[in-house]
Amino acid sequence: MAKIAVDAVLLPSEIMAGKAIEANRKLQKQVSSRIVLNKENCLPHISLAMGCIDIGDIVDIERILETIAKRYCVQELKVVGIRVGTNSVGEKVSVFQIERTETLQSLHEEVMRSLMPYFRYDATAEMVFSPPKAEESTLLWIRDYAEKAGFENFFPHITIGYGEIDNFSFPIEFIASRLALCHLGNHCTCRKVLISAELKDKG
Repeated sequence: MAKIAVDAVLLPSEIMAGKAIEANRKLQKQVSSRIVLNKENCLPHISLAMGCIDIGDIVDIERILETIAKRYCVQELKVVGIRVGTNSVGEKVSVFQIERTETLQSLHEEVMRSLMPYFRYDATAEMVFSPPKAEESTLLWIRDYAEKAGFENFFPHITIGYGEIDNFSFPIEFIASRLALCHLGNHCTCRKVLISAELKDKG
C-alpha cells in the first residue's frame, strides 16, 4: 500500500497565520527562501507528531484525532520569541517559539502515543508532497522526529523560513482551534490538509 509522509498539527488562528506569513515575506527579501507560506497550500502550523503512514490508515487516524480533539479545549497560546536554528546541512531557519504549556505538552504526547502504531520513519522522497522534490534534510527530519522532537524534546513552534529575522515585538497571544493531519512537503511544510477536527469550545 502507498505511503505518505504526514504531520499531525495544530493550525493557528487566521490572525496568527497572517503574522507568520508576514514574517516569511520579510525573510524572502533577505534570502531566496524555499519556504513560501500561505493559507492555501503551505500552511503555518505547530507540529505535534510526524511520520509516514499507509494511506489506508487515514480513516482510523481521523477517528483518533476526532476523539482527542473532543478532550481538549481551544488552545490559548503565546509566541515568546524567535529562535534561529540550523538544519542538517547548516542552513539557518527562523521559527516563532511558542510557550510550552502543560496542556500543549499533554496534547503532543497523546497525539504521539496514539499515532505511533501507525507511524513508520522510513521516509523517502516519493512519500513527500511534490513538486518540489524533497531534499535529504527534509527526509532526515521526518526520520528523526520521534527521537529528536518527541516527548521531552518537544519544542512547539511555527516555522517562518530560512534566514534570520528579529523585528517583532513579543509576546504574541493567539488561539489554535483545529487539529489536522497534513501531507508533508519539502522542508516539512504542510502542503495539504487530509483531515481536521475542531477542538472543544471552552463554552
